[in-house]
Amino acid sequence: MRRAALLLIALAGCEPGVGTLTTGGQAPELVFLTDAAAPVADRALPGPQDAYVPIDGAPAPPPDAAPPPLDAEAPPLDAAAIPPPPRDAAPPPPPPPDMALEGCEGGPLQLPIPGCRPPVLPSTGDLAQDCVARINQFRWECQCLPPLARWADGEACADTHAEYDSTRTPHAGFQARICPQSGFGQNECPGYRSTSQVISTCLQQMWDEGPGEPFQAHGHYLNMTNPRFSMVACGFYTTPNGAVWAVQNFQ
Repeated sequence: MRRAALLLIALAGCEPGVGTLTTGGQAPELVFLTDAAAPVADRALPGPQDAYVPIDGAPAPPPDAAPPPLDAEAPPLDAAAIPPPPRDAAPPPPPPPDMALEGCEGGPLQLPIPGCRPPVLPSTGDLAQDCVARINQFRWECQCLPPLARWADGEACADTHAEYDSTRTPHAGFQARICPQSGFGQNECPGYRSTSQVISTCLQQMWDEGPGEPFQAHGHYLNMTNPRFSMVACGFYTTPNGAVWAVQNFQ
């Protein structure tokens, strides 16, 4: 199978335009990025690159960057460090009452359960809710972490990021701060074959990175489990040729 890319970006600071991230190289490329089972059409992202802490004046990604073909599939490789949100960020909400506590009576696990691959939940018919539920499924079933709240007010911005990036480079909208409710960290699935593949495959690959070092290899998981994030907004855009771009903005 050909390669595809799943990318993650983090803003090194909470003010627009401060500490933006960029990298150059071969697919997947972005600010801080990783490879993933992300089938993409039309373009091919630059290959996996080691993420680095961006500074003002960092080189921009190559102009000919393009996503991989629709049949490409590969596990994520690189990621990036995520600065914490402001100290007054709201704490995560408690687990829903319908979540079983078996095995989680002692609170969050220090490490995720090895090889945790929970079956995809039935769709609610609300794509953004399905995305949030899948992230929380990994958090709860694989590490006994409380759920993130659905950041509904950030979803329009997340949708805008997905559409904007689809004609440029991954994380371009987040980096440019094209809308105010961008959050403090972003994971991205560029050009997948379907929305269902984003939910089932892309998010699983992000979680599978797990904790550890170097950070470039674990950043998506770290975004999904960062204790200072309390909310997530999922955004989607489908290109005219059917490729799905999806972002998850963490706040």
